[in-house]
Amino acid sequence: MSEINIIQALNRALTDAMADDDKVLVLGEDIADPEGGGVAKITSGLSSRFGEARVKSTPISEQAIIGAAIGAAITGYKPVAEIMLMNFMTVAMDMIVNHAAKLRYMSGGQTGVPIVIRTMTGAGIAAGGQHSDYLESWFAHTAGLKIVAPSRPDDAYGLLRACIDDPDPCIFIENLLSYRTMSAAPEPGHRVPLGKAAIRCEGADVTIVSYSRMVIEAAAAAKIAAEQGVSCEVIDLRTIAPWDRDCVLSSARKTGRVIVAHEAVRQYGVGAEIASTITEELFRDLKQPVMRLGAAYAPVPFSRPLELAHAPDRQRIADAAVALARSA
Repeated sequence: MSEINIIQALNRALTDAMADDDKVLVLGEDIADPEGGGVAKITSGLSSRFGEARVKSTPISEQAIIGAAIGAAITGYKPVAEIMLMNFMTVAMDMIVNHAAKLRYMSGGQTGVPIVIRTMTGAGIAAGGQHSDYLESWFAHTAGLKIVAPSRPDDAYGLLRACIDDPDPCIFIENLLSYRTMSAAPEPGHRVPLGKAAIRCEGADVTIVSYSRMVIEAAAAAKIAAEQGVSCEVIDLRTIAPWDRDCVLSSARKTGRVIVAHEAVRQYGVGAEIASTITEELFRDLKQPVMRLGAAYAPVPFSRPLELAHAPDRQRIADAAVALARSA
């Protein structure tokens, strides 16, 4: 295929990783073919090809899924565990934060936990407040975890392969509304280095920093702003923790104006960390204070009009960029 979507890219990444290394396992609710191949069909076909010893449908128990993954990891396997929705990660927080993230530190570097936890989330499908939250800042605040959030299929493939290779636990965040996003199919074995951002649009007036689905909105916003004479540079972080400071600071130094946009609530979010770092490093180079755009400080609404108003969109990002560029 010349083009694939994110679902296909993730399925291909898992297939290739399992074919390359028989230590790669996949586990989660309903992921084997007899149970449907996963709620989004990302694991479809895997159990038929690699067997149910390596692709295991589990009970509905997030603690059991992550506990089994950690146990397998410390005995030499490379588990990819699926937690169906990001809100359900809360059920396994003890396993993730107190065990997966800390075993390398507490063993003096002797015990790594090479697990990947795949999860999906995102507002826009009227799934309500317990199924739609972006909670990446919780995990980014935890030393020992790497947090990844792709915006396009080629990166989804390359980042997942890099996460599976990594010796430490990685949280891999997928966006529900982005699953059908298309891009050129990557070459087999393609890797995207963790901690390395990509510049999606080059510009001179305003830097827009984002990740996951908001990159799509930011790129569209850049086109809207261009119609009003404002040139925006769009940075796709791809990895939230660690984030690419050099790329962001270089762009911020060039434009002097920065917007950080994410779907998570604005307060206490990843945007605050990035904005603070830019301000500390480049205070004298900035033409305006760093602006943060995020969701309202509230659960994701079920009501369709309220849900659409909850998080930033391309028009709001474009309006903010134009206003920032024209500020004195």
